[in-house]
Amino acid sequence: MISDSKLIKLLKICIAIGIALIILGIYLHNFNDTIEAMGVTGIIISALCVALGMALSLPTKMYLTFILMKREGDKDNKS
Repeated sequence: MISDSKLIKLLKICIAIGIALIILGIYLHNFNDTIEAMGVTGIIISALCVALGMALSLPTKMYLTFILMKREGDKDNKS
């Protein structure tokens, strides 16, 4: 079984990768001439980067928030 601290670290890494993919997709779409020259294929590549970034970052943020709220609740109950 994975410990809470390792799980939180893993979730934070997933969030960072997701945000990096979102930024990469935005960069590719707006500032890269090669992607623009590719036409529809370039749009699909940049959209996939953004979509994968969203898929990685949003659910993990929600799960991480639930874990931290549970930890805070347990801490309050002990007091």
